[in-house]
Amino acid sequence: MKKNCESCLMPLSADPGTPEHDSYCSLCYRDGAFLYGGDDVKEFQRISYEGMIASGMNRFLAKFYAWMIQFAPRWKK
Repeated sequence: MKKNCESCLMPLSADPGTPEHDSYCSLCYRDGAFLYGGDDVKEFQRISYEGMIASGMNRFLAKFYAWMIQFAPRWKK
């Protein structure tokens, strides 16, 4: 099993749910499909940032983690 989600880079050990896929967390992939089906990494970063803030994460850390998303395997072209 991979150690980090290939979409958002969250450690799979920190997943708040039960992952359905070996490579993606339950926040990115559910019911056989990505929750964000688009291909715009900037939009996904914005949505992820807002979700992190809503869950109570520090704004600085949320901004850093959202920035890191661009390096995830799903978003490499």
